[in-house]
Amino acid sequence: MVITLSSDAQLRQRAWDAAANVVDPEIPVLTIADLGVLRDVAVTDGRVEVAITPTYSGCPAMNMIQLEIELALEREGFRNSKVRTVLSPAWTTDWMSAEGRRKLREYGIAPPQPASSRRALFGVQEVACPQCGSDDTEVLSEFGSTSCKALWRCRSCREPFDYFKCH
Repeated sequence: MVITLSSDAQLRQRAWDAAANVVDPEIPVLTIADLGVLRDVAVTDGRVEVAITPTYSGCPAMNMIQLEIELALEREGFRNSKVRTVLSPAWTTDWMSAEGRRKLREYGIAPPQPASSRRALFGVQEVACPQCGSDDTEVLSEFGSTSCKALWRCRSCREPFDYFKCH
């Protein structure tokens, strides 16, 4: 079977769409596309290869994400697809989509701040409460419900919340 460039482009888009809909098992309101974990989809001779970058090396969710991508591609008719992990460049919260940040906030997790807004050394980090929007918040623990989150509390509404840490 001869595959033309336009058909490779169509296959790539179908494969991208299938992979992009895989959800993060730790934060099920986010897709791997929302997170910026889905880096690339390539089609060569009709075979699909998906590149993903973990939020941090050793992320326990990556094995499940890889399996879910393979299953999503299989459901779309792609056989013998390959998922490869790319560690460089390292994932950054700047790769997270605006839609992903919105979804996090609505889910009750404060989204990461863009790198450009990070405070300099010895600066004070301000994280808005995802429940009431107040900036009067404090960190309780650098370790939250998962390794990529910290535990914060709002001084205004007194509610604790997770903050997705910047990387």
